Amino acid sequence: MASEHFHSSPSAQELAVIHQNVISWFEKNQRDLPWRAPTRTGWEVMVSEFMLQQTPVKRVLPVWEYWLERWSTPASLAAEDSATILRAWGRLGYPRRALRLHEAAKTIVEKHSGIVPQSYEELVALPGVGSYTAAAISVFAFGGRATVIDTNIRRVHSRLILAKALPGKSLTAAQTRLAQSLMPESLEDSVQWNAATMELGALICTARTPQCQACPVQEHCAWVREGKPPADYTPKGQSWHGTDRQLRGAIMAVLRQALTPVPPEMFFDAHTVNHRPDISEELTHLHQLNSPFEQKERCLSTLVHDGLAQRTSSGLSL
Repeated sequence: MASEHFHSSPSAQELAVIHQNVISWFEKNQRDLPWRAPTRTGWEVMVSEFMLQQTPVKRVLPVWEYWLERWSTPASLAAEDSATILRAWGRLGYPRRALRLHEAAKTIVEKHSGIVPQSYEELVALPGVGSYTAAAISVFAFGGRATVIDTNIRRVHSRLILAKALPGKSLTAAQTRLAQSLMPESLEDSVQWNAATMELGALICTARTPQCQACPVQEHCAWVREGKPPADYTPKGQSWHGTDRQLRGAIMAVLRQALTPVPPEMFFDAHTVNHRPDISEELTHLHQLNSPFEQKERCLSTLVHDGLAQRTSSGLSL
């Protein structure tokens, strides 16, 4: 068990060194991401934050670039129809994020003259914008002061201060207080600290293979000093095969590609694949999952309920 010394915040002097080392490392090693560019807009950052939820950067980049070429402002997205937006979301997963971003864009047009608001309070009031996303947009788009806490940041704090290999499955009040206590007093440094700590967790202080020898604060790390004790739980990756999420994704792939509504029986009868050349590949993949009839019925119903699909007399469509 880690000693009590490491279960409290470092001294002001040590914390200043930690801030300096992590921010300096970030300035030299940060990834060149378009939503970090000096010319970034609040809308560009907002779109990136929606897309990056539970989705790796490498998958987000091409979709983000396409979206911003097509819908460079909230007003342009707000004027679009939901079916087009869902098709453009592609295979990013969790497509309800696309609908929430669409609703947020409409609200920005209606209540904020088409300009993404800067304050945390106005941001968190937008549809689909939770406390984390509001904090991230206010910090990374507008240089505001807020405590951004994602999984990467929680992991860095857990190891650096608490000598724990992993931070636990969900954010706690104690972790929030710790993050707030570690924030630099300077506004400019606080913005950099949020981004730098997140990047450190993404690139160096990773969950499975941390690169401690490359860490700018290795000598200050409580976890390293304690001999890198193992985690008190084994993280489990999200299941995929056979889940409703996998099946919903396969159904959405059919609907995104379909030129006309898809009759319901095509989702259940593999012999109908060749009846629709426009979606034969997607239907083949869907039927290869061998999902039970009841599961298909359930997933079709939930997609309609969530607003991701529509039932008409001709069949289902986006």
